[in-house]
Amino acid sequence: MSDSIAIFFAQVTSNTAPAGSDAAAQAQAQPWWVGFAFPILIVVMLYFALIRPQTQAKKKQEELIKSAKTGDKVVTTSGIHGVVTNVKDTTVIVKVADNVKLEIEKSHIEKITRADSDSDKPAVAKA
Repeated sequence: MSDSIAIFFAQVTSNTAPAGSDAAAQAQAQPWWVGFAFPILIVVMLYFALIRPQTQAKKKQEELIKSAKTGDKVVTTSGIHGVVTNVKDTTVIVKVADNVKLEIEKSHIEKITRADSDSDKPAVAKA
């Protein structure tokens, strides 16, 4: 009885394919790295589709924040519009209205419009 159980488990755990099975023969003939190629390809695609664009946008936003200077028009993440009057290490003083100044963290600046740029001027159609 124990010999038949041993033979059964030997057949179940054996890697040999039955005669005439081409699929098993092809699977054994593939190099070891073929099994890793698809998961690695998926990871690379996810990196270029999701992670890299986010890190590039974050770097661009940090550079924008570092370039803040007095006179720049800013919009904060909470939607406050104002003009930078003073730049400190981690904060900026933003003039919102006459006699109203707010000290805001630099990390909460969403958009900066340079005072010397022409983007604030409305486009004029030539007739």
